[in-house]
Amino acid sequence: MFKKFFDKVFLNSHVSSSVSNAAFFITFFGLASRLLGLFRDRLLAATFGAGDILDIYYAAFRIPDLIYNFLILGALSAAFIPVFTELISGKKEKKAWRLSAGIMDLAITFIVIFSLFLCFMAPYLMKLITPGFSPEKISQVVIFTRIMFFSPLFLGIGGIFGATLTSYKRFVVFSLAPIFYNLGIIFGILVLVKFCGPIGLAWGVVLGAFLHMLVQYPAVKSLGFNFKKDFFSHIKNVEVIKVLKLMIPRVFGIAANQINLFAITIFASILASGSLAIFNFAQNLQSVPLGIFGVSFSIAAFPMLSSFFAQKNNRQFVKTFSQTFRQILFFVIPISVFIILLRAQIVRVVLGTGKFDWEDTTLTFQCLGIFSVSLFAQSVIPLLARSFYAMQNTKIPFYVALAGEITNISTILILLILIGKQEILSLAIAFSLSSIVQMFLLLFLLRLRFENLDDKKILESITKISLAAFLGGLIIQFFKYLTAILVNMDTFFGVFIQLGVASFFGGITFLFMCYLLKTDEFFSFKKSFTKRIFPNKEMVLPEDINNDLSGF
Repeated sequence: MFKKFFDKVFLNSHVSSSVSNAAFFITFFGLASRLLGLFRDRLLAATFGAGDILDIYYAAFRIPDLIYNFLILGALSAAFIPVFTELISGKKEKKAWRLSAGIMDLAITFIVIFSLFLCFMAPYLMKLITPGFSPEKISQVVIFTRIMFFSPLFLGIGGIFGATLTSYKRFVVFSLAPIFYNLGIIFGILVLVKFCGPIGLAWGVVLGAFLHMLVQYPAVKSLGFNFKKDFFSHIKNVEVIKVLKLMIPRVFGIAANQINLFAITIFASILASGSLAIFNFAQNLQSVPLGIFGVSFSIAAFPMLSSFFAQKNNRQFVKTFSQTFRQILFFVIPISVFIILLRAQIVRVVLGTGKFDWEDTTLTFQCLGIFSVSLFAQSVIPLLARSFYAMQNTKIPFYVALAGEITNISTILILLILIGKQEILSLAIAFSLSSIVQMFLLLFLLRLRFENLDDKKILESITKISLAAFLGGLIIQFFKYLTAILVNMDTFFGVFIQLGVASFFGGITFLFMCYLLKTDEFFSFKKSFTKRIFPNKEMVLPEDINNDLSGF
């Protein structure tokens, strides 16, 4: 029985033939992963509070993340998947697998070399990245960082496995991997910290990265993956060279983003203790809808956008983009309104426990509210960027990312002078502003490429969704005040009831208004949701299902 389950889930998982199906699997497992992430953050907040330990923990991620983002994320998101998809679409699977093995070989080689070098340089780099930390705090960051250097290797291999599975539209196992990553970190908090002290957090990250890689291996192996190390042969491979050329502008784009993260870490280190932890807690909370809808839908659409561009089918490319763009906003616009109105309740329910005190809670929900203003922009940036990557154009996203980071850093400097050095809120304001700038620049440049992105339909949907979200927000405010009268707001139970009741009636109002306004995305969501709850086995749809995008 276990073998049948293993074979079905890990070896013969469902092949998604539409963005809708793909988004369903990615969204479902993405939700599970994000909920685990919230549980992880609750454990961190309760155990350590927003103080020195979590500042050290989050600062230690910076250099290992730099390696992974430079060497893996750049190749996979911008270059590997379009080229690999082009090969398997052209029935050139042997070349595709040689490409996969070649990228794996180069990734392992360079990750090991860079990790060893940066491991040695860590003490010097951390003095630059965290200038506001005390010498004792910096030495702890160095220890954490050196342990975490194992994670880019495992995540890198897992990332290549995931990109391969995505190209074959095998989204189930790919979507399970982040769940195992979070489970490893949670194991570190609950178990390893008790035996090793705070350093157990770093070992939990390594364990999570290893599980992220391990869970995907059987599925990739069953598809035909076979790795043999032959560095000098692989580096001469024509397809590998093509991927390397495509990833160069993307690497510069990631460099701009990493500069942004380093800038945030530098500025946060000179603020009050716990500022970096508060920024990360707030960002993790708003990343739940961002990951579930923005990232999941863009990942699901990416192989199809790549395929349509390879076929020179601009009409289907624009149609898929428009449907995905509108469906993301259908979920994200109301969620943004709800988070802004219920930000205090969300933070109190998720993080308000243990050593996480009221001052930590207040600063976190203030940051969360600011992040939520730009959530719509953050959520469509992955789709906009991947639309260019699907066209094998990595330069435009780089230039836009660079403009965004210049906006971010300059805004931080201005606000720290105006608001004062103790205000973590200036970092959140700058981040939100830069996200909005990037979104509008990418949208403008993509429209120049296609002249029309189904503009009328997009504007019509945004208008209807925004109106419905506004009315839903009014109902949230009403029930927020009503429940505050009826329950004790000094208890977890009271805050939870207020959050649940206000969210429920606000959500019902939003959906009802979308129904009255005849919002296409609502009916697409309703049809797909109903079909999954009450499947009609007699109904056989064409394989592409017109690329209907609903996500559920």
